[in-house]
Amino acid sequence: MQVRSWSALSLVLSLGMVASAVAQTASKAPHKALPWKQYCRGEEGFCFKYPPSWSMLGDIFDGNGVVVAPPQNGDRAVWDEVTVALVIPPPEGGGGPVSIDQAIEKAVSSVREGGQNFETLQRQRRTVDGKPAELVKLHYVDKSNGREWIEELIFVEGPESEIYSVALKSGPSSLARMEPLFARIVESWNLPEIEPQSDAVNEEKAPPKKPGTPAAPAKNVPPSGPPKP
Repeated sequence: MQVRSWSALSLVLSLGMVASAVAQTASKAPHKALPWKQYCRGEEGFCFKYPPSWSMLGDIFDGNGVVVAPPQNGDRAVWDEVTVALVIPPPEGGGGPVSIDQAIEKAVSSVREGGQNFETLQRQRRTVDGKPAELVKLHYVDKSNGREWIEELIFVEGPESEIYSVALKSGPSSLARMEPLFARIVESWNLPEIEPQSDAVNEEKAPPKKPGTPAAPAKNVPPSGPPKP
């Protein structure tokens, strides 16, 4: 009887060890990361990618941009978010183009008006999608709700002197989590190249002739041979 008890106990321990090993193996199995979502604004607009768990919150700048953000609780006004937009369209008529520096000064002035304890933390020239760009990093306290913010705004100059922006607005406590994701969003930003259509594509082609069809007689062509007396 005692021998059977020891055998049963050994069997239970063996099964327990096997189950533990299987659980450890399953926990160590790599989880396949979901691909990032992609957004493109029209056929000739900008494109960028953002994390799969984030949501698109709506349009901005009269439909020329969008706001994306991770899932959060509380009032929407205090959410961390990323804004991607065309902020200055190509110049028209006799007006000259707006430079990146001018666009930054306008944005900084707007933020300074709505904040207090304002300071510029960083300003740096860079390139995005092979195009000239500039980063400005700001810190301030929102006058309306007392919320402390860090904003990183990157302005990109397009091929027709238009200006785009990719901007992060984050609380200081979540900045370490948001900045790496923002860097990947900026890295993914691009202007798709539109291939010009060949003129031959737009030319109207005559329908092919059927085999054995005689050629149409030429018009207004004098008869051949010497003139009759």
